[in-house]
Amino acid sequence: MQEGFGAMHMTVKDGVRWSTANAYLRPAMTRPNLRVVTHAMTRRVVMEGKRAVGVEYERGGLTHVARCRAEVLIASGPIGSPHLLQRSGIGPAGVLRDAGIAVAHDLPGVGENLQDHAEIYIQYACKEPVTLNGKMDAFSKLMIGLRWLLFKDGLGASNHFEAGGFIRSEAGLRWPDIQFHFLPAAMRYDGDKPFKGHGFMVLTGPNKPKSRGHVHAKSADPHVHPDIRFNYLAREEDREGFRRCVRLTREIIGQPAMDRFRDVELAPGPDVRTDDEIDAFVRANLESTMHPCGSCRMGEDEMAVVDSQLRVRGVAGLRVIDSSVFPTEPNGNLNAPTIMLAERASDIVRGKAMLTPSGAKVGLAEGWEDRQRTRAPMRVLYRTEDDTVHM
Repeated sequence: MQEGFGAMHMTVKDGVRWSTANAYLRPAMTRPNLRVVTHAMTRRVVMEGKRAVGVEYERGGLTHVARCRAEVLIASGPIGSPHLLQRSGIGPAGVLRDAGIAVAHDLPGVGENLQDHAEIYIQYACKEPVTLNGKMDAFSKLMIGLRWLLFKDGLGASNHFEAGGFIRSEAGLRWPDIQFHFLPAAMRYDGDKPFKGHGFMVLTGPNKPKSRGHVHAKSADPHVHPDIRFNYLAREEDREGFRRCVRLTREIIGQPAMDRFRDVELAPGPDVRTDDEIDAFVRANLESTMHPCGSCRMGEDEMAVVDSQLRVRGVAGLRVIDSSVFPTEPNGNLNAPTIMLAERASDIVRGKAMLTPSGAKVGLAEGWEDRQRTRAPMRVLYRTEDDTVHM
C-alpha cells in the first residue's frame, strides 16, 4: 500500500449499504440447498469426541440440533466465534472450568490475541459555511431523509467518510502505519454533540496496534455475555502511536491549502501539547472503529486456533471463517479483507485451487528507508481565538 490521500471506497449500491447479506446471501435464498433460520441463538457446537457433528440452537423457546454430513463452519465474528467455541468446550481449560464448562478440547489460544483499531477525533471550526454541521436542524434532516426515500441519493446515501489517507509516522517503515478518515462535520463519532457552528474533523489512529486483549466465556448459557477486554493502550508503542497521530494531523491541517477553511482547533485544543496532555485526551476520548479481530488466530504454534486451511486445530470437521482468524490487524478497514477471506475460504472448503496470481505491483514511498517525508518538514499553525501559536 503506497502512502497518500484520496477518495475512500464504500460498499454502497443504489444509495444503500451493500452488505454481504445483500450481495451474497439474498441472491442465493432460492437455492434448494440453502435454508436460513432467523431469530435463532446458537448454543454450542455438538461434539462426538474430537469431531464436530452439528450445531445446537434455540428458537422460539425450543432447542434444535442441525447435524452435518461434512463440516461445521463457524462465522460468528471475532467476539461470537471464540465465545461459541468456548461454550462448546473448546478453549483454554482454565477459562472453561471457571465458567463451569466441561473441557472437550484444551485449546489455549481461543479468545486470546483480541485486537481492534481505535481512533480519536481531531476537530476544527471551519471558516466557510460548507460543512454538515449546517444540516443538523430538524428541517434539513427531514429533507435529507425525504430525498433518500424518494431517490436513494443525496446526503442520506453516504456515510460521509469520503476522503482519507495513509501515512508513515517515521522513516524506515515500509508501509503506512497511520490511517486518516476525514469528515466534513465536527461531532462525536456516533453523531452526538455536534459543534454549534461549522466544523470538520479527522479521525485517526495507529493501524497496527500492539496491545492485546481477550474474550472469555463466563457461562455455558449463550445469553450470558462474555468478558471482553481489548486492553487498549496497554503497550507504550500504541500510546506513542496516538501522540504521533495528533502531531501529524496538526501538521497536515496546518498546511496552506487548509488556510481557507481551518479555524480554531476544537479538540484536543491548542493547549493540549505535551505527551502527558495528549495521553490524557486519548484516554478520555478513544473510540473503537469496530474492527475487532484475532481472537481465533491462524498459525501453526501452540496459541494458534486454526491452521492455514481454517480448520480448528485438534478438532475434526470444524472451521472458523471470519476476521477472528487474522493474526494481526490488516492495515486498513476490515470489511474488504474479511470478504476476501470468505471468498478464499469458500474455495478451500470446496477443494478448489487458488486463482492465478495477478502480478499487480505494490508501490513503496521513494526513500522510505531514511525519509518520512518527500519534502521539507511542514509548518504547523494553531490558531486560537485571540492569537496564533507557531510550532
